[in-house]
Amino acid sequence: MNARLNLNADADRRVREEMVNRLRRRNRATALERDFYTSPEDYRLDLDMIWYRNWLFVGHDCEILNPGNYLTVQVGEYPIVVVRDREGGVRAFHNSCRHRGSRICSAEHGNSPRLVCPYHQWTYSLDGRLLAARDMGSSFDKSQYGLKPVHCATVGGYIWVCLAPAAPDFEPVRQMLHPYFLPHKLHETKVAFEYTMVENANWKLVWENNRECYHCSANHPELTRTFPEDPTITGIDGAAGDPRIAARWQHWESVGLPSKFRISPDGQYRVTRYPLNEGATSFTMDGKPAVSRPLSATIGQPDTGSLLLFHFPTTWNHIMADHATTFRMLPLTPTTTQLTTKWLVHKDAVEGVDYDLKRLTEVWMATNDSDRRVCQENQIGVNSPAYEPAPYSPIHEDGVSQFVDWYCTHLEEQLTADAK
Repeated sequence: MNARLNLNADADRRVREEMVNRLRRRNRATALERDFYTSPEDYRLDLDMIWYRNWLFVGHDCEILNPGNYLTVQVGEYPIVVVRDREGGVRAFHNSCRHRGSRICSAEHGNSPRLVCPYHQWTYSLDGRLLAARDMGSSFDKSQYGLKPVHCATVGGYIWVCLAPAAPDFEPVRQMLHPYFLPHKLHETKVAFEYTMVENANWKLVWENNRECYHCSANHPELTRTFPEDPTITGIDGAAGDPRIAARWQHWESVGLPSKFRISPDGQYRVTRYPLNEGATSFTMDGKPAVSRPLSATIGQPDTGSLLLFHFPTTWNHIMADHATTFRMLPLTPTTTQLTTKWLVHKDAVEGVDYDLKRLTEVWMATNDSDRRVCQENQIGVNSPAYEPAPYSPIHEDGVSQFVDWYCTHLEEQLTADAK
């Protein structure tokens, strides 16, 4: 047994050392090599070094408004349940019974005064304490078998979790995002529609596709009615040099809407507000608002552009005056990725009165479906042994470079730290 464990440890060490070497010799001007998008070993490292160590967006405050409301999510091998406790706090736990490991909550959303394992009915309070475990004998100590907690944080109506034993400091994220999201009052919304699809592509290909609009004119006629194809938008860093964007930032900030581009020191997350195409105020086929009741009465104007948040590795977002569209990405296998899109409207907005569901969702439903096809074809091509990385477009693919640089730098830092 010990020999087999040592053999596995040696193989794992070799995989990690080879990855560090590949990261250090990569050409930053080109796409990544084939194995990054296809290899099971690379995928395992992505889970261990990226997905199991970083803060991940999982849902919204409005989805668990009342005590006992919960949502579930699967991150790699880890099932997680996020619940509103009796004091109104938001907690996250490993969704695995402490008895024999059964998943406790299987529904994506639900409500229960207690969390009860369906297998043997071990019963937990909303703060994770084990309340009841029948026929376990007089010496059994319930206090030792509460649910295992997962780090959890909230900001601006968003819920985040982190699976790491010691989570990175969330306060810098909170300080950057809070002022941008506060005017939109996303904690006072509801999910008008939610849609989950599986893209047959590695999660990094999905992100790379998102971070450029080089492909938009040929693939997204619905989106480009309102979304600027200007590469300064997808790259973002250069947006301040655009006179129209700079003028809109100045106007929005003068009325209390933080707008200027900000980025974390390591490039993991960034936030800004940007104008849509001239005359457009929302992601609809005609560019007019999709919802007659705005997200927040404090904004006071229909044109707030789109507030953009990117946070690697799990979310990108568009928040406007009338509604918000949020995206959550989770890896499933080396070549499949789950994408969940949610459309948020004011909590009191009424379907059929204040908004039409088809009109609200049709732009991003069409765009997501096109991206699903694009990413699938990208993966099929990358699977080929003949695939060879080529240079990025210096005009259109700066956003792709930003994501790939963050991924490679972060992965190397984690691997190097573990090797010490």
